[in-house]
Parts: sequence; structure tokens; C-alpha cells
Amino acid sequence: MNSLKNYFLNLYAIDLLMISFATLLTLINLVFFNKVEQWAIHIFLNSIFTIFILFIAYKDATTENIFLKYFHYWYILPAIFMSFKEIYFMIKPIAGVDCDQYLIAIDKFIFGVNPTQFLYQYSNPIITEILQLAYASFFIMPLVLLLELQIRKQILNFKFVAFSLVLGFILSYIGYFIVPAIGPRFTLHNFEMTNIELPGLWLTNYLREFINAGEAIPTGTLNPIEVVQRDVFPSGHTQMTLVTIYLAHKLRARFRFVIYPIGTLLIFATVYLRYHYVVDLIGGLLFMTLTIYLAKLLFNWWNKISGKETFEYPQTIRTEIKL
Repeated sequence: MNSLKNYFLNLYAIDLLMISFATLLTLINLVFFNKVEQWAIHIFLNSIFTIFILFIAYKDATTENIFLKYFHYWYILPAIFMSFKEIYFMIKPIAGVDCDQYLIAIDKFIFGVNPTQFLYQYSNPIITEILQLAYASFFIMPLVLLLELQIRKQILNFKFVAFSLVLGFILSYIGYFIVPAIGPRFTLHNFEMTNIELPGLWLTNYLREFINAGEAIPTGTLNPIEVVQRDVFPSGHTQMTLVTIYLAHKLRARFRFVIYPIGTLLIFATVYLRYHYVVDLIGGLLFMTLTIYLAKLLFNWWNKISGKETFEYPQTIRTEIKL
């Protein structure tokens, strides 16, 4: 029994988080097996993934292989994307309906107009190009933050930031289950006319095609409104960008002065480029707050149980001027 306990204590907090989410997805697949066609495949892959994490954690704790240690740090990147694609096959058949009409109604109640339609009158190819580039930087900013922390050998900070980011993604995925929606580019605008109505300069169309492909609607997809990923509320782009900005600021990352302006443009781009309703951004802010609150609580809870170092934000340095 003690050996089994010690085996699990080898897990990082992020390992436990990933295993917990894989277990949650497995339970959802079991409950809704009559609606999710691929339920058996999902359960099999989640089981393999759990065994994989346990194996990596054990080998990392019992060997000095530097490659294995770095792999243990970074396996979360493909894992998060794989989870994103798994829920793609689950949300629509389980939910059955989309909630866009309610999100549209909330925006209309707040602003009196549909924000994406209002912004269209101010669209400009230069603005569109800049905002599409900013939107496409979504995955780059947290990646650069993690790389900076690793290069500076701030391993505890690295582990906490990685845990916070993964927790944020998981919370957003849960939000997609609760409020499935497809966004204004389909409901308030003609998706097929996006490149014509919102032209950029050089890279906009290529970036759009890349993003669309990641959401299961590559160029040439028939009836994309039926197959696009339900990932609108909360705005994961807003949530995770705010999480990255907050952590970069609190940890005084050198990269933070680049994150501030790009992150601001990215959040605005979510509406301008018709990916999100404004209420999605409000949801992203709320989910960001929940992420930041839970991340430290859960990270330190597991690190105390497993005998690892706990995390604290650096103390703010204040300069006093004496007259």
C-alpha cells in the first residue's frame, strides 16, 4: 500500500489535473454512450493517456534522464489539443441545441446593437490584418512565457504557470459543454462571405484557414455550421490571454511588455473578427478569475500532500522616496 501511495506522490499537480479531466471525460462518455458514437474509443484513449502519465511521472522520479524530464514538462501541449478534439465529438450530440440566441439577446440588451455588425462599418484591411495576426498569436504568448521561465530556470514558476494554463483550458472546455454555441460569424453574418467582407492584406486569409481547420472546418467543408466546434462561451481566447497577462505581470516576466499590447489587440479581435459575442468576453473574464483563484489553491494543496515545494507570487518591490 505504501509503495502504491509513493507511486502516486510522484505525480506533479498538473499530472493529477490531466488524469482527473481524462477521468471526467470518461465518465461523461459512459453516461452519454447512447449519444456519443465514439464513446468506446474515447474511453480507451483516456485510459491509455492516464497510464502514460503515471509511467512518465514514475520514470521521471526514478531516473536522471534530462530528455524525459523535459518531456514531462511539455507533454501537456499535445494533450490539451487532444482533449479539445475529444470534446468536439461530444458537445453537439450531448447538448442537442446551440445557445447562440441567448448570447445574441444578452449582447443586444447591453449594447442595443449586435457588436460585430456595429464594428463592420469601421472595418479596414490594415486593421483586419493586424487583428488577425494578434488573434493568431493566442498559443504563442503562453508558450513564450513558459519558455522564458524555463530558460531562467524558474522551475517552480514554470510548473505553476503550466498548471494554471491547463486548468484554464479545462474550465473553458467545461463551459463549452454548459453553453454550446457557434458564434456570430455563423449566426449574424454569412460565414462564406468573411474573406470578402473582412479582407486583410497578405496573411489574413491563410491565418483564417489555419484557425478554421483547427475548428474542424477546413476550406471546402460542406455546411460548416453543422460541423464547427462548439467553443464560443466562454471566450477561451479572452480567458487564457488574461491568465497569461496576469501571470506574466505577477512573475515580472521580461516578455510581459510584449504581451500587454498584443493581448489587448487579441481580445478586441475576438469580436471584430466575428469569432465571439461580447458576452463571451465577459464570460472569459469570469472564468479567468476562477482560474487564477483555483490554480494556486489546487497547486499548493497537492504539493503539500506530495511533499513538494509550494508556490507564492513574488513580493512586489516598492521604492520609497525619502524627503
